[in-house]
Amino acid sequence: MGSVYEARPWLKNYPAEVPSDLDIGNWTAIGDFLNSATQYADKPAVYYFDHVIPYKLINEFSDSLAIAYRDLGLKKGDRVVVDLQNVPQFLVATYAAWKLGVIVVPLNPMYKEKELSYFCNDSGAKLLVTLDEIAAGLDLSFLNDTQVETLITTSALDLIPSDDPVPSMLKQKEKVVVPNALDLLELVEKYRHRPLKPENVEPEDIAYLTYTSGTTGPPKGAMNTHGNIAFNARVYQVMQMIDEKDVVLGVAPLFHVTGEVAHLAIAALAAIPVILFYRFDPGETLRLIEKWKATMTVASITVYIALMNHPDISKRDLSSFVKAYSGGAPVSAAIVEQFQSLTGQYVYNVYGMTETNSPSHIVPWRKKAPVDPVSGALSVGVPIPNAIIKIVDVEDGTKELPPGEIGEIVDFGPMIIPGYWQKPEETRHAIKDGWLYTGDVGKMDQDGWFYVVDRKKDLIVASGYKVWPRDVEDVIYQHPAVKETAVVGVPDPYRGETVKAFVALKEGMEGSVTPEDIIAFCKTRMAAYKYPREVEFVKEIPKTLTGKFLRRTLRQKTKS
Repeated sequence: MGSVYEARPWLKNYPAEVPSDLDIGNWTAIGDFLNSATQYADKPAVYYFDHVIPYKLINEFSDSLAIAYRDLGLKKGDRVVVDLQNVPQFLVATYAAWKLGVIVVPLNPMYKEKELSYFCNDSGAKLLVTLDEIAAGLDLSFLNDTQVETLITTSALDLIPSDDPVPSMLKQKEKVVVPNALDLLELVEKYRHRPLKPENVEPEDIAYLTYTSGTTGPPKGAMNTHGNIAFNARVYQVMQMIDEKDVVLGVAPLFHVTGEVAHLAIAALAAIPVILFYRFDPGETLRLIEKWKATMTVASITVYIALMNHPDISKRDLSSFVKAYSGGAPVSAAIVEQFQSLTGQYVYNVYGMTETNSPSHIVPWRKKAPVDPVSGALSVGVPIPNAIIKIVDVEDGTKELPPGEIGEIVDFGPMIIPGYWQKPEETRHAIKDGWLYTGDVGKMDQDGWFYVVDRKKDLIVASGYKVWPRDVEDVIYQHPAVKETAVVGVPDPYRGETVKAFVALKEGMEGSVTPEDIIAFCKTRMAAYKYPREVEFVKEIPKTLTGKFLRRTLRQKTKS
Protein backbone atom coordinates (compact mmCIF):
# COMPACT_ATOMS: atom_id res chain seq x y z
CA MET A 1 0.00 0.00 0.00
CA GLY A 2 1.35 3.46 -0.93
CA SER A 3 2.08 6.23 1.53
CA VAL A 4 -0.96 8.24 2.63
CA TYR A 5 1.21 11.35 2.44
CA GLU A 6 2.46 10.71 -1.08
CA ALA A 7 -1.20 10.41 -2.13
CA ARG A 8 -1.52 14.08 -1.04
CA PRO A 9 -5.03 14.00 0.48
CA TRP A 10 -4.80 17.77 1.02
CA LEU A 11 -5.22 18.52 -2.70
CA LYS A 12 -9.01 18.30 -2.35
CA ASN A 13 -8.83 21.43 -0.17
CA TYR A 14 -7.22 23.50 -2.93
CA PRO A 15 -9.47 26.09 -4.62
CA ALA A 16 -10.37 25.18 -8.21
CA GLU A 17 -7.95 27.83 -9.54
CA VAL A 18 -4.93 26.34 -7.74
CA PRO A 19 -2.99 23.58 -9.54
CA SER A 20 -1.62 20.62 -7.61
CA ASP A 21 1.80 21.40 -9.08
CA LEU A 22 3.33 24.58 -10.44
CA ASP A 23 5.56 24.42 -13.51
CA ILE A 24 9.18 24.73 -12.42
CA GLY A 25 10.47 27.33 -14.82
CA ASN A 26 13.86 29.01 -15.07
CA TRP A 27 12.70 31.63 -12.58
CA THR A 28 15.01 33.70 -10.41
CA ALA A 29 14.28 36.28 -7.72
CA ILE A 30 16.24 38.96 -9.62
CA GLY A 31 14.55 38.00 -12.90
CA ASP A 32 11.12 38.59 -11.34
CA PHE A 33 12.16 42.07 -10.21
CA LEU A 34 13.68 42.98 -13.58
CA ASN A 35 10.57 41.81 -15.45
CA SER A 36 8.35 44.05 -13.33
CA ALA A 37 10.77 46.99 -13.36
CA THR A 38 10.95 46.83 -17.17
CA GLN A 39 7.25 46.30 -17.90
CA TYR A 40 5.82 48.47 -15.13
CA ALA A 41 8.51 51.09 -14.62
CA ASP A 42 6.12 53.83 -13.52
CA LYS A 43 4.13 51.70 -11.07
CA PRO A 44 4.78 52.20 -7.35
CA ALA A 45 7.34 49.73 -5.98
CA VAL A 46 7.40 51.15 -2.44
CA TYR A 47 5.13 53.30 -0.34
CA TYR A 48 7.63 54.62 2.21
CA PHE A 49 5.46 56.19 4.89
CA ASP A 50 3.56 58.75 2.73
CA HIS A 51 6.03 58.85 -0.17
CA VAL A 52 5.74 56.91 -3.46
CA ILE A 53 8.85 55.34 -5.06
CA PRO A 54 8.34 53.83 -8.55
CA TYR A 55 9.91 50.66 -9.90
CA LYS A 56 12.11 52.59 -12.32
CA LEU A 57 13.79 54.49 -9.47
CA ILE A 58 14.58 51.30 -7.51
CA ASN A 59 15.89 49.80 -10.76
CA GLU A 60 18.04 52.83 -11.66
CA PHE A 61 19.43 53.17 -8.13
CA SER A 62 20.27 49.46 -7.92
CA ASP A 63 21.97 49.62 -11.36
CA SER A 64 24.17 52.46 -10.12
CA LEU A 65 24.96 50.75 -6.83
CA ALA A 66 25.77 47.52 -8.67
CA ILE A 67 28.39 49.38 -10.73
CA ALA A 68 29.76 50.84 -7.48
CA TYR A 69 29.89 47.35 -5.94
CA ARG A 70 31.81 46.11 -8.97
CA ASP A 71 34.26 49.00 -8.75
CA LEU A 72 34.76 48.11 -5.08
CA GLY A 73 35.83 44.62 -6.12
CA LEU A 74 32.68 42.54 -5.73
CA LYS A 75 32.14 39.68 -8.16
CA LYS A 76 29.65 36.85 -8.62
CA GLY A 77 29.46 34.59 -5.57
CA ASP A 78 30.84 37.21 -3.15
CA ARG A 79 28.77 38.17 -0.09
CA VAL A 80 27.48 41.55 1.05
CA VAL A 81 25.91 42.13 4.47
CA VAL A 82 22.71 44.20 4.42
CA ASP A 83 22.03 45.42 7.96
CA LEU A 84 19.02 47.72 7.61
CA GLN A 85 15.60 48.44 9.02
CA ASN A 86 12.59 48.25 6.66
CA VAL A 87 13.67 51.10 4.40
CA PRO A 88 13.67 51.30 0.56
CA GLN A 89 17.45 51.09 0.50
CA PHE A 90 17.08 47.43 1.48
CA LEU A 91 15.65 46.80 -1.99
CA VAL A 92 18.32 48.93 -3.66
CA ALA A 93 21.20 47.18 -1.87
CA THR A 94 19.73 43.72 -2.50
CA TYR A 95 18.88 44.11 -6.18
CA ALA A 96 22.27 45.75 -6.81
CA ALA A 97 23.96 42.65 -5.36
CA TRP A 98 21.79 40.23 -7.31
CA LYS A 99 22.47 42.01 -10.60
CA LEU A 100 26.09 40.95 -10.07
CA GLY A 101 25.23 37.46 -8.80
CA VAL A 102 26.42 38.55 -5.35
CA ILE A 103 24.86 36.87 -2.29
CA VAL A 104 23.01 39.04 0.24
CA VAL A 105 23.46 38.36 3.96
CA PRO A 106 20.51 40.13 5.65
CA LEU A 107 21.05 40.80 9.35
CA ASN A 108 19.01 41.99 12.30
CA PRO A 109 19.76 45.71 12.89
CA MET A 110 19.74 45.09 16.64
CA TYR A 111 22.95 43.03 16.46
CA LYS A 112 26.04 44.38 18.19
CA GLU A 113 29.76 44.01 17.44
CA LYS A 114 30.22 40.42 18.67
CA GLU A 115 27.25 39.12 16.67
CA LEU A 116 28.12 41.13 13.57
CA SER A 117 31.69 39.87 13.73
CA TYR A 118 30.46 36.26 13.77
CA PHE A 119 28.15 36.74 10.77
CA CYS A 120 30.71 38.70 8.76
CA ASN A 121 33.35 36.03 9.38
CA ASP A 122 31.09 33.04 8.83
CA SER A 123 29.79 34.42 5.53
CA GLY A 124 33.15 35.87 4.45
CA ALA A 125 31.38 39.08 3.46
CA LYS A 126 33.51 41.74 1.76
CA LEU A 127 31.12 44.66 2.11
CA LEU A 128 28.68 45.91 4.76
CA VAL A 129 25.68 48.15 4.04
CA THR A 130 24.02 49.59 7.14
CA LEU A 131 22.19 52.60 8.51
CA ASP A 132 24.31 55.54 9.61
CA GLU A 133 22.66 55.45 13.05
CA ILE A 134 23.64 51.78 13.47
CA ALA A 135 27.24 52.36 12.40
CA ALA A 136 27.53 55.42 14.66
CA GLY A 137 26.53 53.29 17.65
CA LEU A 138 29.15 50.60 17.03
CA ASP A 139 32.86 50.30 17.69
CA LEU A 140 33.73 49.70 14.05
CA SER A 141 37.17 48.36 14.89
CA PHE A 142 35.53 44.91 14.96
CA LEU A 143 35.66 45.03 11.14
CA ASN A 144 39.47 44.79 11.30
CA ASP A 145 39.12 41.14 12.24
CA THR A 146 36.77 40.35 9.33
CA GLN A 147 37.11 40.24 5.53
CA VAL A 148 34.88 43.32 5.19
CA GLU A 149 36.78 45.86 3.10
CA THR A 150 34.12 48.52 2.60
CA LEU A 151 31.41 50.10 4.77
CA ILE A 152 28.47 51.84 3.07
CA THR A 153 25.97 53.79 5.15
CA THR A 154 22.59 55.33 4.41
CA SER A 155 19.99 57.24 6.39
CA ALA A 156 16.37 56.34 7.06
CA LEU A 157 15.66 59.92 5.92
CA ASP A 158 17.50 59.65 2.59
CA LEU A 159 14.60 58.75 0.30
CA ILE A 160 12.13 61.21 1.80
CA PRO A 161 12.03 64.39 -0.34
CA SER A 162 13.33 67.44 1.49
CA ASP A 163 10.06 69.30 0.99
CA ASP A 164 7.99 66.45 2.46
CA PRO A 165 7.18 66.37 6.17
CA VAL A 166 9.37 63.99 8.18
CA PRO A 167 7.36 60.99 9.46
CA SER A 168 6.73 61.19 13.20
CA MET A 169 8.65 57.93 13.72
CA LEU A 170 11.78 59.53 12.24
CA LYS A 171 11.46 63.00 13.80
CA GLN A 172 14.33 62.40 16.24
CA LYS A 173 16.71 61.15 13.55
CA GLU A 174 19.42 63.10 11.76
CA LYS A 175 21.75 62.04 8.98
CA VAL A 176 25.11 61.06 10.49
CA VAL A 177 28.49 61.17 8.78
CA VAL A 178 30.37 57.98 9.66
CA PRO A 179 34.19 58.19 9.37
CA ASN A 180 35.69 56.02 6.61
CA ALA A 181 32.25 55.02 5.32
CA LEU A 182 30.90 55.59 1.82
CA ASP A 183 27.45 57.13 1.45
CA LEU A 184 24.96 55.02 -0.51
CA LEU A 185 23.20 57.92 -2.23
CA GLU A 186 26.51 59.57 -3.13
CA LEU A 187 27.60 56.30 -4.77
CA VAL A 188 24.31 56.11 -6.64
CA GLU A 189 24.78 59.64 -7.90
CA LYS A 190 28.42 59.03 -8.85
CA TYR A 191 27.62 55.99 -11.00
CA ARG A 192 24.24 57.13 -12.29
CA HIS A 193 23.52 56.71 -16.00
CA ARG A 194 26.52 54.44 -16.56
CA PRO A 195 25.48 51.26 -18.39
CA LEU A 196 25.46 48.10 -16.28
CA LYS A 197 26.34 44.72 -17.74
CA PRO A 198 24.63 42.34 -15.30
CA GLU A 199 25.81 38.81 -14.53
CA ASN A 200 23.83 35.77 -15.60
CA VAL A 201 21.99 34.40 -12.55
CA GLU A 202 20.60 30.84 -12.48
CA PRO A 203 17.85 29.39 -10.23
CA GLU A 204 20.41 27.33 -8.29
CA ASP A 205 22.51 30.41 -7.46
CA ILE A 206 22.27 31.59 -3.86
CA ALA A 207 20.26 34.78 -3.33
CA TYR A 208 20.40 35.09 0.46
CA LEU A 209 22.31 33.58 3.33
CA THR A 210 19.62 33.88 5.97
CA TYR A 211 20.98 32.97 9.39
CA THR A 212 18.89 30.72 11.57
CA SER A 213 19.58 29.41 15.06
CA GLY A 214 19.67 25.66 15.47
CA THR A 215 18.85 23.69 18.59
CA THR A 216 22.60 23.30 19.07
CA GLY A 217 25.62 25.27 18.00
CA PRO A 218 25.98 28.74 16.49
CA PRO A 219 23.60 30.20 13.87
CA LYS A 220 23.89 28.73 10.38
CA GLY A 221 23.42 30.43 7.02
CA ALA A 222 20.51 28.90 5.14
CA MET A 223 21.32 29.04 1.42
CA ASN A 224 18.10 30.47 -0.01
CA THR A 225 18.45 30.14 -3.79
CA HIS A 226 16.96 32.37 -6.48
CA GLY A 227 14.86 29.40 -7.58
CA ASN A 228 13.62 28.70 -4.03
CA ILE A 229 12.46 32.28 -3.60
CA ALA A 230 10.91 32.63 -7.05
CA PHE A 231 9.01 29.36 -6.55
CA ASN A 232 7.52 30.32 -3.21
CA ALA A 233 6.59 33.78 -4.50
CA ARG A 234 4.43 31.92 -7.02
CA VAL A 235 3.00 29.78 -4.24
CA TYR A 236 1.82 32.92 -2.46
CA GLN A 237 0.53 34.30 -5.75
CA VAL A 238 -1.75 31.32 -6.42
CA MET A 239 -2.73 30.50 -2.84
CA GLN A 240 -3.55 34.12 -1.93
CA MET A 241 -4.83 34.97 -5.42
CA ILE A 242 -2.50 37.95 -5.69
CA ASP A 243 -3.10 40.26 -8.66
CA GLU A 244 -2.24 43.80 -9.78
CA LYS A 245 -4.71 45.33 -7.31
CA ASP A 246 -2.94 43.98 -4.23
CA VAL A 247 -0.80 46.08 -1.89
CA VAL A 248 1.67 44.38 0.49
CA LEU A 249 1.95 45.59 4.08
CA GLY A 250 5.68 45.20 4.80
CA VAL A 251 5.39 44.63 8.52
CA ALA A 252 7.76 41.64 8.89
CA PRO A 253 11.47 42.52 9.08
CA LEU A 254 13.03 42.36 5.62
CA PHE A 255 16.04 40.50 7.06
CA HIS A 256 13.69 37.62 7.94
CA VAL A 257 12.55 34.99 5.42
CA THR A 258 8.96 36.24 5.76
CA GLY A 259 9.99 39.73 4.68
CA GLU A 260 12.26 38.35 1.97
CA VAL A 261 9.60 36.17 0.33
CA ALA A 262 6.12 37.17 1.57
CA HIS A 263 6.86 40.88 1.09
CA LEU A 264 9.68 41.59 -1.38
CA ALA A 265 9.53 38.53 -3.65
CA ILE A 266 5.76 38.50 -4.10
CA ALA A 267 5.71 42.27 -4.70
CA ALA A 268 8.47 41.96 -7.32
CA LEU A 269 6.72 39.04 -9.03
CA ALA A 270 3.30 40.70 -9.20
CA ALA A 271 4.63 44.25 -9.83
CA ILE A 272 2.74 45.57 -6.81
CA PRO A 273 3.84 48.00 -4.08
CA VAL A 274 5.11 47.13 -0.63
CA ILE A 275 4.45 49.53 2.25
CA LEU A 276 7.58 50.18 4.33
CA PHE A 277 7.79 52.22 7.52
CA TYR A 278 11.18 51.65 9.14
CA ARG A 279 10.00 49.24 11.87
CA PHE A 280 6.75 47.97 13.34
CA ASP A 281 4.64 50.45 15.24
CA PRO A 282 0.97 49.51 15.77
CA GLY A 283 -0.44 53.02 15.35
CA GLU A 284 1.55 53.71 12.18
CA THR A 285 0.67 50.25 10.83
CA LEU A 286 -3.04 50.94 11.21
CA ARG A 287 -2.69 54.40 9.63
CA LEU A 288 -0.82 53.08 6.60
CA ILE A 289 -3.19 50.13 6.06
CA GLU A 290 -5.98 52.68 5.74
CA LYS A 291 -4.00 55.24 3.68
CA TRP A 292 -2.57 52.86 1.07
CA LYS A 293 -5.43 50.33 1.17
CA ALA A 294 -3.15 47.43 2.11
CA THR A 295 -4.66 44.10 1.11
CA MET A 296 -2.19 41.47 2.31
CA THR A 297 0.61 40.66 4.69
CA VAL A 298 2.23 37.80 6.55
CA ALA A 299 2.97 38.83 10.13
CA SER A 300 3.53 37.12 13.45
CA ILE A 301 0.45 36.76 15.64
CA THR A 302 2.03 39.20 18.10
CA VAL A 303 1.57 41.92 15.46
CA TYR A 304 -2.17 41.23 15.39
CA ILE A 305 -2.30 41.20 19.19
CA ALA A 306 -0.54 44.60 19.28
CA LEU A 307 -2.96 46.02 16.69
CA MET A 308 -5.98 44.76 18.65
CA ASN A 309 -4.69 46.44 21.80
CA HIS A 310 -4.11 49.81 20.11
CA PRO A 311 -6.82 52.47 20.61
CA ASP A 312 -6.89 53.27 16.86
CA ILE A 313 -8.10 49.78 15.90
CA SER A 314 -11.73 50.91 15.96
CA LYS A 315 -11.03 54.24 14.23
CA ARG A 316 -9.29 52.94 11.11
CA ASP A 317 -10.90 51.56 7.97
CA LEU A 318 -9.36 48.12 7.49
CA SER A 319 -11.87 46.93 4.90
CA SER A 320 -9.15 46.49 2.25
CA PHE A 321 -7.10 44.20 4.51
CA VAL A 322 -8.68 40.94 3.32
CA LYS A 323 -5.54 38.79 3.02
CA ALA A 324 -4.22 39.06 6.57
CA TYR A 325 -1.96 36.05 7.17
CA SER A 326 0.01 35.03 10.24
CA GLY A 327 3.13 32.91 10.45
CA GLY A 328 6.29 32.42 12.47
CA ALA A 329 4.61 31.69 15.82
CA PRO A 330 1.64 29.61 16.99
CA VAL A 331 -1.78 31.12 16.29
CA SER A 332 -4.61 30.63 18.75
CA ALA A 333 -8.16 30.25 17.43
CA ALA A 334 -9.27 32.65 20.20
CA ILE A 335 -7.00 35.43 18.87
CA VAL A 336 -8.30 34.92 15.32
CA GLU A 337 -11.88 35.24 16.60
CA GLN A 338 -11.04 38.40 18.55
CA PHE A 339 -9.37 40.04 15.55
CA GLN A 340 -12.30 39.20 13.30
CA SER A 341 -14.84 40.54 15.77
CA LEU A 342 -12.90 43.82 16.03
CA THR A 343 -12.04 44.36 12.37
CA GLY A 344 -14.24 42.07 10.31
CA GLN A 345 -11.10 40.41 8.90
CA TYR A 346 -10.17 36.76 9.32
CA VAL A 347 -6.52 35.93 10.05
CA TYR A 348 -5.30 33.10 7.82
CA ASN A 349 -2.55 30.77 8.92
CA VAL A 350 0.69 30.09 7.09
CA TYR A 351 3.54 27.91 8.28
CA GLY A 352 7.11 27.46 7.17
CA MET A 353 10.74 27.95 8.09
CA THR A 354 13.81 29.76 6.84
CA GLU A 355 14.80 26.40 5.35
CA THR A 356 11.53 26.22 3.36
CA ASN A 357 11.77 29.80 2.12
CA SER A 358 8.65 30.83 4.03
CA PRO A 359 5.56 28.73 3.23
CA SER A 360 5.45 24.96 3.34
CA HIS A 361 1.78 25.02 4.47
CA ILE A 362 -0.87 27.67 3.93
CA VAL A 363 -4.59 28.22 4.37
CA PRO A 364 -5.87 29.08 0.89
CA TRP A 365 -7.50 32.50 0.68
CA ARG A 366 -11.24 32.46 1.43
CA LYS A 367 -10.97 29.09 3.19
CA LYS A 368 -11.30 28.81 6.95
CA ALA A 369 -8.76 26.72 8.84
CA PRO A 370 -10.34 23.91 10.88
CA VAL A 371 -9.76 23.64 14.62
CA ASP A 372 -8.49 20.35 16.01
CA PRO A 373 -11.30 18.97 18.20
CA VAL A 374 -8.81 17.25 20.50
CA SER A 375 -6.35 20.06 21.28
CA GLY A 376 -8.22 23.16 20.11
CA ALA A 377 -5.25 24.03 17.88
CA LEU A 378 -5.91 25.96 14.69
CA SER A 379 -4.68 24.26 11.54
CA VAL A 380 -1.59 25.81 9.91
CA GLY A 381 -3.06 24.92 6.52
CA VAL A 382 -2.39 22.43 3.76
CA PRO A 383 0.93 21.68 2.06
CA ILE A 384 1.81 23.94 -0.86
CA PRO A 385 1.82 22.80 -4.52
CA ASN A 386 4.60 20.37 -5.53
CA ALA A 387 5.28 19.49 -1.88
CA ILE A 388 5.00 16.23 0.01
CA ILE A 389 4.84 16.56 3.79
CA LYS A 390 4.96 13.59 6.16
CA ILE A 391 4.53 12.94 9.86
CA VAL A 392 7.16 10.52 11.14
CA ASP A 393 7.92 8.97 14.50
CA VAL A 394 9.92 11.44 16.62
CA GLU A 395 12.33 8.79 17.92
CA ASP A 396 12.68 6.64 14.81
CA GLY A 397 12.77 9.49 12.25
CA THR A 398 11.62 7.32 9.32
CA LYS A 399 8.47 5.45 10.34
CA GLU A 400 5.43 7.20 8.89
CA LEU A 401 2.55 7.75 11.30
CA PRO A 402 -1.10 7.56 10.24
CA PRO A 403 -3.42 10.61 10.17
CA GLY A 404 -4.24 11.84 13.66
CA GLU A 405 -0.98 10.70 15.27
CA ILE A 406 1.62 13.18 16.49
CA GLY A 407 5.19 13.10 15.18
CA GLU A 408 7.89 15.18 13.51
CA ILE A 409 7.00 17.14 10.39
CA VAL A 410 9.31 16.38 7.44
CA ASP A 411 9.13 18.27 4.14
CA PHE A 412 10.04 17.56 0.52
CA GLY A 413 9.71 19.92 -2.43
CA PRO A 414 11.22 22.77 -4.49
CA MET A 415 10.91 25.22 -1.59
CA ILE A 416 13.67 23.52 0.44
CA ILE A 417 17.17 24.98 0.63
CA PRO A 418 20.09 22.90 -0.67
CA GLY A 419 21.81 23.25 2.72
CA TYR A 420 23.67 25.48 5.15
CA TRP A 421 26.61 27.67 4.19
CA GLN A 422 29.88 25.75 4.69
CA LYS A 423 28.27 23.43 7.25
CA PRO A 424 28.01 19.99 5.61
CA GLU A 425 27.41 18.14 8.90
CA GLU A 426 24.53 20.44 9.89
CA THR A 427 23.13 20.00 6.38
CA ARG A 428 23.29 16.19 6.60
CA HIS A 429 21.60 16.29 10.01
CA ALA A 430 18.67 18.44 8.83
CA ILE A 431 18.23 17.34 5.19
CA LYS A 432 18.25 13.63 4.37
CA ASP A 433 17.76 12.55 0.75
CA GLY A 434 16.02 15.84 0.09
CA TRP A 435 13.71 15.57 3.12
CA LEU A 436 13.91 18.43 5.62
CA TYR A 437 13.52 17.38 9.25
CA THR A 438 11.87 20.47 10.70
CA GLY A 439 12.17 19.80 14.44
CA ASP A 440 8.50 20.76 14.69
CA VAL A 441 5.97 18.29 16.01
CA GLY A 442 2.48 18.03 14.58
CA LYS A 443 -0.12 15.88 12.87
CA MET A 444 -2.30 15.62 9.78
CA ASP A 445 -6.02 14.92 9.95
CA GLN A 446 -7.93 12.63 7.57
CA ASP A 447 -8.70 15.55 5.26
CA GLY A 448 -5.09 16.61 4.81
CA TRP A 449 -5.07 19.63 7.15
CA PHE A 450 -1.93 19.97 9.28
CA TYR A 451 -1.57 21.07 12.89
CA VAL A 452 1.67 22.13 14.57
CA VAL A 453 1.85 21.01 18.17
CA ASP A 454 5.26 22.41 19.19
CA ARG A 455 9.01 22.34 18.80
CA LYS A 456 10.59 19.02 19.84
CA LYS A 457 12.84 20.85 22.31
CA ASP A 458 9.86 22.52 24.08
CA LEU A 459 8.22 19.24 25.12
CA ILE A 460 7.39 19.07 28.86
CA VAL A 461 7.36 15.67 30.55
CA ALA A 462 5.29 15.88 33.75
CA SER A 463 4.96 12.69 35.79
CA GLY A 464 5.81 10.75 32.65
CA TYR A 465 3.09 12.43 30.59
CA LYS A 466 3.96 14.49 27.52
CA VAL A 467 2.65 18.05 27.59
CA TRP A 468 2.99 20.30 24.58
CA PRO A 469 3.03 24.00 25.59
CA ARG A 470 0.80 24.90 22.65
CA ASP A 471 -2.07 22.81 24.06
CA VAL A 472 -1.96 24.74 27.33
CA GLU A 473 -1.48 28.15 25.67
CA ASP A 474 -4.49 27.64 23.40
CA VAL A 475 -6.71 27.15 26.46
CA ILE A 476 -5.25 30.12 28.37
CA TYR A 477 -5.91 32.37 25.35
CA GLN A 478 -9.62 31.63 25.78
CA HIS A 479 -9.60 33.60 29.05
CA PRO A 480 -10.98 37.08 28.30
CA ALA A 481 -8.34 38.89 30.37
CA VAL A 482 -5.32 37.33 28.64
CA LYS A 483 -3.30 39.30 26.10
CA GLU A 484 -0.29 36.97 25.66
CA THR A 485 0.90 33.74 27.20
CA ALA A 486 3.83 31.35 26.96
CA VAL A 487 4.14 28.01 28.73
CA VAL A 488 7.37 26.25 29.77
CA GLY A 489 8.41 23.27 31.84
CA VAL A 490 10.11 23.95 35.16
CA PRO A 491 11.92 21.45 37.41
CA ASP A 492 9.71 19.72 39.96
CA PRO A 493 11.10 17.33 42.62
CA TYR A 494 8.04 15.08 42.47
CA ARG A 495 6.77 15.31 38.85
CA GLY A 496 10.19 15.75 37.20
CA GLU A 497 8.83 18.79 35.39
CA THR A 498 5.72 20.80 35.95
CA VAL A 499 3.84 23.25 33.76
CA LYS A 500 4.34 26.97 34.33
CA ALA A 501 2.50 29.70 32.42
CA PHE A 502 3.73 33.25 31.98
CA VAL A 503 0.77 35.53 31.30
CA ALA A 504 0.51 39.15 30.14
CA LEU A 505 -2.92 40.64 30.84
CA LYS A 506 -4.83 43.05 28.66
CA GLU A 507 -4.61 46.71 29.57
CA GLY A 508 -6.93 47.56 32.44
CA MET A 509 -7.28 43.95 33.59
CA GLU A 510 -4.43 44.07 36.10
CA GLY A 511 -5.72 43.38 39.60
CA SER A 512 -8.97 41.88 38.38
CA VAL A 513 -7.53 38.40 37.84
CA THR A 514 -5.26 36.31 40.04
CA PRO A 515 -2.87 33.48 39.07
CA GLU A 516 -5.24 31.14 40.88
CA ASP A 517 -8.08 32.27 38.58
CA ILE A 518 -6.04 31.30 35.51
CA ILE A 519 -5.15 27.92 37.04
CA ALA A 520 -8.81 27.24 37.90
CA PHE A 521 -9.87 28.27 34.37
CA CYS A 522 -7.45 25.74 32.87
CA LYS A 523 -8.20 22.99 35.38
CA THR A 524 -11.79 22.68 34.18
CA ARG A 525 -10.77 22.61 30.51
CA MET A 526 -7.89 20.12 30.26
CA ALA A 527 -6.47 16.88 31.61
CA ALA A 528 -5.13 16.96 35.16
CA TYR A 529 -1.50 16.41 34.09
CA LYS A 530 -1.63 19.35 31.64
CA TYR A 531 -3.01 22.34 33.48
CA PRO A 532 -0.43 24.84 34.82
CA ARG A 533 0.54 24.46 38.46
CA GLU A 534 2.24 27.87 38.41
CA VAL A 535 1.18 31.14 36.77
CA GLU A 536 3.34 34.25 36.78
CA PHE A 537 2.05 37.59 35.51
CA VAL A 538 4.48 39.59 33.38
CA LYS A 539 4.14 42.91 31.58
CA GLU A 540 4.86 41.24 28.26
CA ILE A 541 6.19 37.96 26.94
CA PRO A 542 9.81 38.29 25.72
CA LYS A 543 10.00 37.75 21.99
CA THR A 544 12.30 37.97 19.01
CA LEU A 545 12.09 40.90 16.60
CA THR A 546 10.06 38.63 14.32
CA GLY A 547 7.48 37.96 17.04
CA LYS A 548 8.40 34.47 18.21
CA PHE A 549 8.06 33.97 21.95
CA LEU A 550 11.38 33.30 23.66
CA ARG A 551 10.52 30.28 25.78
CA ARG A 552 14.27 29.78 26.31
CA THR A 553 14.45 33.16 28.08
CA LEU A 554 11.49 32.23 30.28
CA ARG A 555 13.06 28.89 31.20
CA GLN A 556 16.24 30.71 32.21
CA LYS A 557 14.15 33.14 34.25
CA THR A 558 12.77 30.24 36.32
CA LYS A 559 16.33 29.15 37.15
CA SER A 560 17.60 32.57 38.24
